[in-house]
Amino acid sequence: VFACNCCQEVNGVSWLHGEVSKKMFAPIWKGYSPSESHVGYVTNGVHLPTWAAPEWRQLYERTFGPEWMNDQSNLEYYKKIYNVSDEEIWATRQSLKKQLVEYIRAKYKNNWLQTQGDPSRIMSILEKINPNALIIGFGRRFATYKRAHLLFTDLERLSRIVNNPNYPVQFVFTGKAHPADGGGQGLIKRIIEISRMPEFQGKIIFLENYDIALAKRLISGVDIWLNTPTRPLEASGTSGQKAEMNGVLNFSVLDGWWLEGYKPGAGWALTEKRTYQNQAFQDQLDAATIYSMLENEIIPLYYAKNSKGFSPEWIQYIKNSIAKIAPVFTTKRMLDDYIDRFYTKLAKRAAYLCDDNYAKAKELVVWKEKMAAAWDKIEVAEVSLPEALVNNAQVGEEHPIRVSLNTAAAGINAGVGVELVVETQDVDGNLKYVTYEMNQVKAAEGKMDFELTYRLKKAGAFKYAFRMFPKHADLPHRQDFCFVRWF
Repeated sequence: VFACNCCQEVNGVSWLHGEVSKKMFAPIWKGYSPSESHVGYVTNGVHLPTWAAPEWRQLYERTFGPEWMNDQSNLEYYKKIYNVSDEEIWATRQSLKKQLVEYIRAKYKNNWLQTQGDPSRIMSILEKINPNALIIGFGRRFATYKRAHLLFTDLERLSRIVNNPNYPVQFVFTGKAHPADGGGQGLIKRIIEISRMPEFQGKIIFLENYDIALAKRLISGVDIWLNTPTRPLEASGTSGQKAEMNGVLNFSVLDGWWLEGYKPGAGWALTEKRTYQNQAFQDQLDAATIYSMLENEIIPLYYAKNSKGFSPEWIQYIKNSIAKIAPVFTTKRMLDDYIDRFYTKLAKRAAYLCDDNYAKAKELVVWKEKMAAAWDKIEVAEVSLPEALVNNAQVGEEHPIRVSLNTAAAGINAGVGVELVVETQDVDGNLKYVTYEMNQVKAAEGKMDFELTYRLKKAGAFKYAFRMFPKHADLPHRQDFCFVRWF
């Protein structure tokens, strides 16, 4: 609250996070609806040179040209990915996948040597890790809202998926929980327990000691990146963005960045809309949806292989994701957005306020102090509404509205705005506010008059009220000096 009140701008880290933040922080700026909030957003992006594997960076440079790296959020470059042969895309993916499999085997061998575990179990796992299987990755902080447990809702159905000899599927999990997060630690423990069940050995894999090196291997080596957060609790999420840079397809709830990033034919999505308010029921539905999409869409697509050993449709998905999604979620794009939406205008405003020994800043402070002292002394003297507007307004009619303020006790005759606020409902039943600022037509000593000609544009049931607010050319937005009175 302190930060919101002391900053000119506030932003979420994705569009949805911005919308959630507007509602969450609405009580700070009483008198305004969340839709009127100045809270904005810039969706997070990731540093492509760090997270794209060398094999992909080299392919991009060969295909897009050497100047691409300096303009890596330009979608025009990425369209050239369609010129790359399917064989080269597949070879790049398979090379990184084999590196991941070798890395997993080495990790298991090292862990076995350190723990002196059952050699037969370790050998069984090593034999079952299959570079030709569809490998699905899940790696992140193990917070409970990220729902790592969702895949294990129906173990019998999951067992059928991972043990199909014709269409092998393997899941690789990794991550850490906060030391104080018992729920997250419990999830990790449960996944490890399931991975040791005979039917899941070598099919459900948990990699310990999650770090950047492991993350780089995983987000470049798997075929699909799985993300299943509780909507709308994922502020942005960036692991899936890192996967995008490596030709890895996302399968995620439409939350955080994926709500903006998802494109049909370039990944898969679970709807952002909740069917149940009961979270347990929603989890069951989402789990069933995941199983169904894997069984009926994703796995068949991956294994629709041609004589060359790969699925052309799968490669098309990869090309679509690189062309349409990857460039939109780079750090370059993110920084450009911050500059365009926030930093430039803040720098200009700072220079404006600080010019001439802070003359404008001092002037604004004096005005705010005067207005704050006068605010409660302003009286609404008269509100004039035509009877036809109140009782039986007709579409297309124009109605003069007048508001008079008594400002004698306040000692002002300027710096106040008045607007008509009309409330209606959209087709989904959501409340919608439309504002019409009134024109100040007269300012005499101790009196301010405002007028508006209101034209009813459509039929329906409406509610209306008036809102009074401080008005100054140097206020960046209404919430900067949030004195409001409804009448």
